Amino acid sequence: MPLSGVRVLDLTRVLSGPFCTALLGDLGADVIKVEAPEGDSIRGQGAIKDGLSGYFAQFNRNKRSVRLDLRKPEGREILAKLIAQSDVLVENFRPGVLDRMGFTTARLKELRPSLVSCAINGFGSTGPYRDRPAFDFIAQALSGFMSVNGRDDDPPLRSGLPISDLIAGLYAALSITASVLRARATGRGQSTEVSLTNGLVSMLSYIATNYFASGVVPPRSGNDHPIAAPYGLFPTRDGEIAIAPPDDVFFGRLVDALGMPELKTDALYATQHVRVANRARINALVGGKLAANSTAFWVETLNAAGVPCGPVNTVEQVFQDPQILAQEMVLEVEHPGHGSVRMLGFPMKLSETPCRVRLPAPGLGEHSDAVLTELGYTEDARASLRAAGVI
Repeated sequence: MPLSGVRVLDLTRVLSGPFCTALLGDLGADVIKVEAPEGDSIRGQGAIKDGLSGYFAQFNRNKRSVRLDLRKPEGREILAKLIAQSDVLVENFRPGVLDRMGFTTARLKELRPSLVSCAINGFGSTGPYRDRPAFDFIAQALSGFMSVNGRDDDPPLRSGLPISDLIAGLYAALSITASVLRARATGRGQSTEVSLTNGLVSMLSYIATNYFASGVVPPRSGNDHPIAAPYGLFPTRDGEIAIAPPDDVFFGRLVDALGMPELKTDALYATQHVRVANRARINALVGGKLAANSTAFWVETLNAAGVPCGPVNTVEQVFQDPQILAQEMVLEVEHPGHGSVRMLGFPMKLSETPCRVRLPAPGLGEHSDAVLTELGYTEDARASLRAAGVI
């Protein structure tokens, strides 16, 4: 697999870090998840079925678990040995926590010169907010992301998903993979850092570029596109349909399919700029046509005409959709003692080395003995550490 032979030491918990390391594990890395004696808190969160959290199972597949008390000097000694045998270290403590444990950047480099370390945090390790506590909701608010969600006459609106955690996890996995390539070529590791807030700021895309160019703070536009029309959700006879004609060519296809070709040359709608200025009018015309027939009819008709569109699926409908199923975006993974567990599939499709689930999410400390044996600890030494509560 692409990351076979890469050992990742995972000191993360909850979501951003575990998502990052799960991606690395899906690509073949040997991920060792180091958990405090009480375990990752999401072991007890979300829907629990047969004693297993689906939330934990999803984000901790393809990992081995070591239960280790890092408050004890013997625990930190074990961690040092793990670092010395790892290619990557990932942590999502607040800035400075790892330093206070004795694992400064200099110490990490001493233990493993080729080590790639990645810190995931709320705001970054410099600046006036570095020590503030941060969660996804705060990052969504502070980054400006929340300010552009929802309708103009409504309050700012959060994303329904923990989007800053997920984006940070993706950026972390990318920075780690790039740094591992460099380390393999040069023998030199490096420190990388990703923050929830920076990740969301980077996603402001054309919202930011329009602001930079105009100086105008963009209003919230709900399901309408800020710079395209008609573009959004429209009622049909039996539900709603999402349509997304991004330019004049697609607009022409849309109005042809709706039986209104004359709108292509109408001065009120002939260009994207004037359509945005006359959004209410064009939305009313298009909406009136769409309301005359069913969602299924329009999805079939508009797609045949080359107009991007689709139904608004519920989560249940997503996992019944033939395209989603054909893409294997739902997996059945056997978990010993828990039966078959459904989880999300792999969005990365690799032709020669496909992602796969090699290990189900581990029990707390399930692999402590195996990993410590790899470090050279004898059975008696492990028993002594266990008696002392270190493992």
